[in-house]
Amino acid sequence: MRYRASLLIYLKEGVLDTQGRTILRSLHDLGYGEVQDVRVGKYLRITLEAADESAARRRAEAMCSDLLVNDLIEEYSLVVEEEGK
Repeated sequence: MRYRASLLIYLKEGVLDTQGRTILRSLHDLGYGEVQDVRVGKYLRITLEAADESAARRRAEAMCSDLLVNDLIEEYSLVVEEEGK
């Protein structure tokens, strides 16, 4: 079956996010003073074949640790679902 893995990668707390800081300053300059913090991340959507959802999740997690996520400075959240749902 085909599955879709939706992956959001973002910098860990404590890691300087210069893009986020720049956006935060710009939002404040535009009058959005209520914004407290901005973190910039990456969104990836991967379509893959797998026997079941559990196998698709294991493969997506392996991709994260092998290539997609630098676990020294990044964290991620992963949602896996059957395609078409």
